[in-house]
Amino acid sequence: MNAFTIKDLENLSGIKAHTIRIWEQRYGFLKPQRTSTNIRYYSNDELKAVLNIALLNKYGYKISHIDRMPPEEISNRILSLTDPRAVQERVINELVQVMVDMDMERFEKILTGYITTKGMERTISLIIFPFLEKIGILWQTGHINPAQEHLVTNAIRQKLIAGIENCSPSIGINKTFLLFLPEGEHHELGLLYMYFMLKSRGIKIIYLGTNVPLSDMAFVANLKKPDLAYIHLTSTATNFNFEKFLHNASAKLQGINLVISGHITLSYRKSIPPNVQFKRSLSEVMEFLSML
Repeated sequence: MNAFTIKDLENLSGIKAHTIRIWEQRYGFLKPQRTSTNIRYYSNDELKAVLNIALLNKYGYKISHIDRMPPEEISNRILSLTDPRAVQERVINELVQVMVDMDMERFEKILTGYITTKGMERTISLIIFPFLEKIGILWQTGHINPAQEHLVTNAIRQKLIAGIENCSPSIGINKTFLLFLPEGEHHELGLLYMYFMLKSRGIKIIYLGTNVPLSDMAFVANLKKPDLAYIHLTSTATNFNFEKFLHNASAKLQGINLVISGHITLSYRKSIPPNVQFKRSLSEVMEFLSML
């Protein structure tokens, strides 16, 4: 069983910790246990309850009414929500819940179902990325077991690769992009997402993958002369010197533009080489794609 803090519940459900404490006092669906130092912690079932109750409450149901519902009725009410945003949140919550249970058969079934009805691109932007953002909070605080992280990221990775392989754009663009991750960076999902998005727009891709030495990247870049190089950084090694990397990569690319997205770009305030651009948010990435 996982043990979740009240902050975890707040981050995952969007319900403030203060409100969660009030719910504990007034209603019966939350009964947290306490550590030896009197800190609340919550079970898997309580996490699921908060996710479900928060969703129903957000879309019009009173907490006092929800508290009297049996679990089966709560599930049916959630399934009856038709607002597109509610459906999106329900699917993301389901992925969180089955991840906690390590029910990977159900996890893949949910993703496959959404891809079948909405397509790969909408599934990535509406479901996969918001889901990863939610559970990323838990990875940072250590309340999700690494085994759970590996299971879900590998399942998502397989979906992205399948989407890339099956992508057949009707119109080609006469551009080639080089995609890679530097040494020490192994988190590939963001880069695979860009691979799919770029390929779906008809751009040719040279995909070097993860943990690539700059000398190897430079060899390919000088040989193939891509129009642009792209990196998405998720979690670099502790000894990674981003400033040094920027200037070395800029020099080795010899005039080829380099676009970098990812969390590390948000806090970087030093000078950026003239052939380097940052995309600091998903909206900036989407704007970049729309301009191609």
